[in-house]
Amino acid sequence: MSDVSINTAVREDEAQFGDFFALLKPRVMSLVVFTAFVGLVAAPVGVHPVVGFCAILFIAIGGGASGALNMWWDADIDRVMRRTRNRPIPSGKVSGQDALAIGLALSGLSVMMLSLATNLMAGAMLAFTIFFYAVVYSMWLKRSTPQNIVIGGAAGAFPPVIGWLAATGSMAVEPWLMFALVFMWTPPHFWALCLFMRNDYDNAGVPMLTVTHGRRATRVHILVYTVLLAVLAIGAAFTGIGGPVYLAVSVVLNGLFLMGALRIWRRDEEDAEADNFLAERRFFKLSLLYLFLHFGAILAEALLRPYGLGGWA
Repeated sequence: MSDVSINTAVREDEAQFGDFFALLKPRVMSLVVFTAFVGLVAAPVGVHPVVGFCAILFIAIGGGASGALNMWWDADIDRVMRRTRNRPIPSGKVSGQDALAIGLALSGLSVMMLSLATNLMAGAMLAFTIFFYAVVYSMWLKRSTPQNIVIGGAAGAFPPVIGWLAATGSMAVEPWLMFALVFMWTPPHFWALCLFMRNDYDNAGVPMLTVTHGRRATRVHILVYTVLLAVLAIGAAFTGIGGPVYLAVSVVLNGLFLMGALRIWRRDEEDAEADNFLAERRFFKLSLLYLFLHFGAILAEALLRPYGLGGWA
């Protein structure tokens, strides 16, 4: 092989753009972007399209920075878990030092640029969100308490608040209702995943509810949180972010979600293993659709409101 061929050939274990992008947890980032966008649009203040685009871009970068910092810190347990062992750091494609550097650089960039593009309150909330996910959740809660995903779920619930702040520069009740929707949705969503991932968290030594309290208790918790979530979600239909479109969507989705939680609650491990945790997998997939459609309905109400069609007015 010629010297030119040697120099231009790409080794299989060299990091590619896709490996660095994977550090940013693009699937999680998509949820951050969408909920932040809904928070921005639902705000009662018009935003210039360029400012709105910049706000969502920098919020997305901040969300990606959180993901990179989380992967840097969790590299040891990611190597043990089947679900995460092919991530860039445990697979050896990206070094931990590079992930840390990228996470810190993007954190600073996103906070600074969001503050300049919108306002200091939005930038400060983004900075707090990154800190909460990387330090409070990843470094402290995740490995110390079975309430990790309950309290830590706040990190994923802040984006609509940031979007609202980017538009208005002030606090209100409505963005915190959107926060509460994501916050209450996170535990049943994640616990369903824990049930069918089986021994991943046991092997990694992470004190998830399935590890510390058992699968039976986890099934009970899923049902309790789903009931509370349904009350909150349907009740939000009669607030400033709701309306008839949201109410119709929420009633259907929460009916399906409650039935799924009941199926999980009624099962024992023999039933679950017999069908390869089919009910738990279906509930997890439904939970993804659940949040997307709820925020889609909030978005629809906000877009219809200028025409006198959204909300109850």
